[in-house]
Amino acid sequence: MRSLFSYIFRQIAGPFLLFTVVLTLVIWMTQSLRLLDVVINRGQSAAIFVWLTMLMLPSLLVVIVPIAFFGAALYVLNRLNTDSELVVMWSAGVSRLQTAIPVICAAMIAMAITYACSLYLMPLGQRSMNAKLFDIRADIGAAILREGTFTSPSDGLTVFIRDLAPGGVIRGILVHDNRKALRPSTYLAESGTLVQTPQGPRLIMSNGHIEQTEAGGARLSMLKFDRYVFDLDQFAGPHRAADRDTSEQYLSSLLHPPAAANERVKANFVAEAHNRIAAPFYCIAFALIALVATGKGPMTRGSYALRLTAAGLSGAALRLLGYAAQGMAARNPALLFLLYVIPAAGILVAAAGLRGLRLPLDFLHRPRLSMEQGTA
Repeated sequence: MRSLFSYIFRQIAGPFLLFTVVLTLVIWMTQSLRLLDVVINRGQSAAIFVWLTMLMLPSLLVVIVPIAFFGAALYVLNRLNTDSELVVMWSAGVSRLQTAIPVICAAMIAMAITYACSLYLMPLGQRSMNAKLFDIRADIGAAILREGTFTSPSDGLTVFIRDLAPGGVIRGILVHDNRKALRPSTYLAESGTLVQTPQGPRLIMSNGHIEQTEAGGARLSMLKFDRYVFDLDQFAGPHRAADRDTSEQYLSSLLHPPAAANERVKANFVAEAHNRIAAPFYCIAFALIALVATGKGPMTRGSYALRLTAAGLSGAALRLLGYAAQGMAARNPALLFLLYVIPAAGILVAAAGLRGLRLPLDFLHRPRLSMEQGTA
């Protein structure tokens, strides 16, 4: 039995890992585009981009792991069935429950991974990623250090530098401040340096002049300078808000939202908390659905293909109902019980089918069968 357990478990582990990687890469490609735009426009390195995408992975795995396990379980059990391996096991005296144990254990591992991601890794990664993105957007100094390119690191500011010499010396500087549309200012300097001060980034320009138009462009004033300090911190983005998104909150914070928050925010927090607790149980439901589809009923080609299709649709419908229940619970906290009822119903119905119990729908046919037997 130990060898049988290891064999089935290994058969599921490989496709489960493969499906997880493939689905993660597909979703990662779509979600990373917004990060790529920020990194390129702010002059960040490829290492920063990779680090940000790694921080995003736990939030993707929360959704991907149960789906990948369901696909792997269906694929492996179908292959074992079509190759008659399950039939040989059952003919050798191995019970259906014994062949189901490694599948359930694999589901519990997928469930543990989902819990680890949703309860700890996702909020940790989201906090780190959002903090890094905020620092990148706030670092207006790094955004302007691009040779031979007009950059607009902030609304109303356009910067051009001809070249960046060794030692951080900037040569050929143009800064256009258009925050006041009726009185735009243009700063031209032969050289300069970018320094970080406790008050924020400063651009120190040397040997230049300031051009300012007045009266709608009818008059131009010019002021020469030997040294001018331009405050870049005024163009930085707003300070980071103290309130964090639900994806950045740990379970304890979600279950006890801030007292100052409004009722809608509190309901969203509580619904997210209960969803994180209940969602991993879909892994168990998916395992039982896959076992029912491949281990019960006639083995004719048409009926077997129909069962596999029904299993896939049932799993998808079950998970979509869970997402819908989360939305309803966020609007009406009285519906929080649905977050637990839906996966529990999926587990109970699939377990009943696995054990061969008659479902309530089957009892509708009993009176007709009794009348037929009486007539005979």
